[in-house]
Amino acid sequence: MLTDDGVPVEAVYEPCTTGAGTPGGEAGEGPAAAPAIVVAHGFTGSADRPAVRRAARVFARRAAVITFSFRGHGRSGGRSTVGDREVLDLAAAVAWARELGHSRVVTVGFSMGGSVVLRHGALYAAESGAVHTAVRVPARAGRTGGSGAHADAVVSVSAPARWYYRGTAPMRRLHWVVTRPSGRLVGRYGFRTRIATGDWDPVPLSPVAAVPLIAPAPLLLVHGDRDPYFPLDHPRMLAEAAGPGGAELWLERGMGHAENAADDALLARIADWATAAPRA
Repeated sequence: MLTDDGVPVEAVYEPCTTGAGTPGGEAGEGPAAAPAIVVAHGFTGSADRPAVRRAARVFARRAAVITFSFRGHGRSGGRSTVGDREVLDLAAAVAWARELGHSRVVTVGFSMGGSVVLRHGALYAAESGAVHTAVRVPARAGRTGGSGAHADAVVSVSAPARWYYRGTAPMRRLHWVVTRPSGRLVGRYGFRTRIATGDWDPVPLSPVAAVPLIAPAPLLLVHGDRDPYFPLDHPRMLAEAAGPGGAELWLERGMGHAENAADDALLARIADWATAAPRA
């Protein structure tokens, strides 16, 4: 895929393994009649990482699946902006799902990807009928131009509520990797992640500020009570920001962080929610 700002992004498409007769699909209309789930991985992940492939296999039992590597990760081009310009990568993947014939597309993001799906849901909400004039939508000069880049429902797993959080040891280590030259070398050669230099300018819309703008698209927030990166005040802050009835919150007992900690049973429940959620 090619993003609106010209970054090539590797992506993998997998049709639903049970055909079109899945929740949210219509039997007899071919594989594209099933809904599509677009998976947004966490920082240092990629489309070929085992946890992402496992999630794709579980999701594919209920929907078609697109996995991709964010910029700076895997075989994608560019450099990671740790959640800022990545919203364009996700928009390209959602638009591709619609080009393949899927009229209903759900985004599922983990950790950094969880923050990206929240911002994407806010920035592209105008295409699903809501107009948020206070939000600057990225320029669309390429394949994601016009309609089709919005999500019909959003699932955010293990996402932060706010930027620059350093309240846990893993997040302090992550900030070292992102902000220090020696840390970026570790990211490049140790985690196969190429990280952009320089600070955000401007600072992107925060996850907690994005959440109220996602409606009318359904929103599911999932978080583990043993997450070593973001404690439970993060998902609770996001749920509160969504307002009454604006989001469904699952606090998972014993779960750690993101796609590596999501077992098959939880992934199946997420897929069931994603394919049954009403269209925005």
